[in-house]
Amino acid sequence: MARGKPWARWLYCAALLLLAPLAWRRVWREQRPGRARRERLGLIAPPPSPTLWLHCASLGEVIAARPLIEALLERYPEHHLTVSTMTATGAERIEALIAARREAGQAARLHHRFLPLDFPGAARRFVARLAPALAIIFETELWPNLLAACRRRGIPLAVVNGRLSPRAFARYRHIRPLMQDALCGVDWLAAKSADDLGRFRALGMAAASSQAVGTLKYDISVAPELRAGGEALRTTLGDRPVWIAGSTHPGEEEQLLEAHARLRRSQHNALLILVPRHPQRFDAAAALCEAHGMPAARRSQGQLPAPDAAVYLGDTLGELTLLYGAADLAFVGGSLVPVGGHNLLEPAAMGTPVLSGEQLANFADVAAVLDEARALVRVADASTLATTLAALFKDDAERLRLGEAGQRVVAANRGALTRTLEVLDRLLPSK
Repeated sequence: MARGKPWARWLYCAALLLLAPLAWRRVWREQRPGRARRERLGLIAPPPSPTLWLHCASLGEVIAARPLIEALLERYPEHHLTVSTMTATGAERIEALIAARREAGQAARLHHRFLPLDFPGAARRFVARLAPALAIIFETELWPNLLAACRRRGIPLAVVNGRLSPRAFARYRHIRPLMQDALCGVDWLAAKSADDLGRFRALGMAAASSQAVGTLKYDISVAPELRAGGEALRTTLGDRPVWIAGSTHPGEEEQLLEAHARLRRSQHNALLILVPRHPQRFDAAAALCEAHGMPAARRSQGQLPAPDAAVYLGDTLGELTLLYGAADLAFVGGSLVPVGGHNLLEPAAMGTPVLSGEQLANFADVAAVLDEARALVRVADASTLATTLAALFKDDAERLRLGEAGQRVVAANRGALTRTLEVLDRLLPSK
């Protein structure tokens, strides 16, 4: 294992002290002022013991980690599982999973805590009170003081589905000594691709403690009731062309609405299901639809689109996969603007043909696999999107081929979850 650089973390802690007023302001403005404010300082209620700790930064990571969450609960029945998040939307998704388990009569072994700010004292309190048998970081959030607190208490720590984009790598390279100090506390790192692995090693991750195992995103499973719910909604929407744009962003939604307006010149009753990435933008998206002359029916209000309505706003949490299953074609957002794309495999797993823009830096490996299988249609702008949608709506055979090709890609690349769990078995003391 690479040797740490403690001086780098000392400088980091000094910088945190200088930024403390801004951090306190962040805590004070917390969306959930009670529990969240306390937990940002490491003042958490200890979960039942023994517990495993899984950290997922935000809603997207929670969704991607769902197969791992379910596998950990099943594989280690004597352990509780505490999932921490940085964002309130991620917390809401975990709390929805907890509620679903409760309704299904399952044991209350899943818990949520907010991740503390990375001040040394807060990190130490959080880890001491949590006292996990094993710590698991999903993807990339490597907070130096939290990792050091785990190392100090002898808690084995793994990074799974490790992702490090070229852009993030360029930033981290400027603080390489600090990243090397953080990574020396990682007992095992499972990167989602060889390229990601190479970037982690260039930052100081030991080769003997890291490997590429593939992305856990391929291990997505679609529950029969979820698939049935999507099919039922598709029937409700009626005999009309339906496409969805999921996980969309500002600057992108304008292009999507422009493409939809063009599509409706030839497909007069076409419906767009629009699902913004961030829930705090739901009202803004509704106003944008209104400004484009296409008032949206809002799912959160129990509304259904009229036969001549142009837009159905998916302004609810946790339903994106179901909504993908209710569409004939799926555009995955964050790809017409410089965001890097979002999970292309969610609609593919539902058998819905997948379209995206060209900006897919965060999912380049997945996109390459889909491209090779001819299971992804890329578009450059609103004009080409409108043209592509119109052509696909007229070609039933091609839509069927695309949907089946996407499902085959998902099925053929599963296995990262099994490989990840095998190593976690070895890290967990006296399983």
